[in-house]
Amino acid sequence: MALTTSAPAPTASDTSTITPAGRIRSGRGGKSTQGRNGGRRIGSHVLLIILVIYFITPLWWLIVASTKSNSGLFSGSGGALWFDDNFAFFDNVAGLFSHQSGIYWRWLGNSFLYAFAGGLGATILSVMAGYGFAKYRFRGRSAFFTVLLGSVMVPLTALVIPTFMLLSQFGLINTIWAVILPSLLSPFGVYLMRVYTQDAVPDEMLDAARVDGAGEIRIFFQVALPLLRPALVTVLLLSVVGTWNNFFLPLAVLSDPNLLPVTLGLNRWTALSNAGSGGEQVWNLITTGSFISILPLVLSFLFLQRYWQGGLSLGSIK
Repeated sequence: MALTTSAPAPTASDTSTITPAGRIRSGRGGKSTQGRNGGRRIGSHVLLIILVIYFITPLWWLIVASTKSNSGLFSGSGGALWFDDNFAFFDNVAGLFSHQSGIYWRWLGNSFLYAFAGGLGATILSVMAGYGFAKYRFRGRSAFFTVLLGSVMVPLTALVIPTFMLLSQFGLINTIWAVILPSLLSPFGVYLMRVYTQDAVPDEMLDAARVDGAGEIRIFFQVALPLLRPALVTVLLLSVVGTWNNFFLPLAVLSDPNLLPVTLGLNRWTALSNAGSGGEQVWNLITTGSFISILPLVLSFLFLQRYWQGGLSLGSIK
């Protein structure tokens, strides 16, 4: 005699279905779950839009301000966030060539020199030091790396005065080396390269290269370095941007106007315009010079972002 059990009758709110595999898929409460997820997505999108507007507004103001004349910045018809009737961008660029014998372009060249020499040197040292910390065993490695981590937490501004005293003992004050030499040290770059090298470069690959008779220098350049390209580009960009935007160190170690970077040079023009020294008001040149000075950094990020994307893809596969 077979026993049968009767299933409870479905209610109005039960929208369960049976899949081809015989499993029961419950649809109860599906609409409310979708509603909650949709509300979260809308909230996330609204927050992202607010953040985009917050970060884009200063850049947009700089673009608009660089196209205005000195009088248009304060009494223009377009408002603070829109273009004036008088498009004066090319006149402002011409003014940068003529004002103070075109010293702005010398400042811009100094920034290129400091950023290229300091950023490239810091990247080379960071790659070699990070690779050494990650793949070699030597006495005191943990202690040295602990000191390195501690130096990451020290603000760079706190080291400017000791750096000034050290450089003055060697007679390097008011020279290009006073800016380049301190920029070669990047504790965060070493830390980043060490962490990335541990996962990106397998020890088995290095051992196989040693078995094949390759030397350590050849292993580094032909085996490890191609795998470190995403992190290398990241450290290079961070070092270049940090050196380009460096303000306090050049302010402390440089006094010759011909050696100033563009950040410090524009600050001098700002001080003169605020003081109204001799009726000199060059706000239009300051805004245009500021806009031109950020273009190299923006282009660098745009052209090198594919290396970052490759690094992110590599990390997701691991």
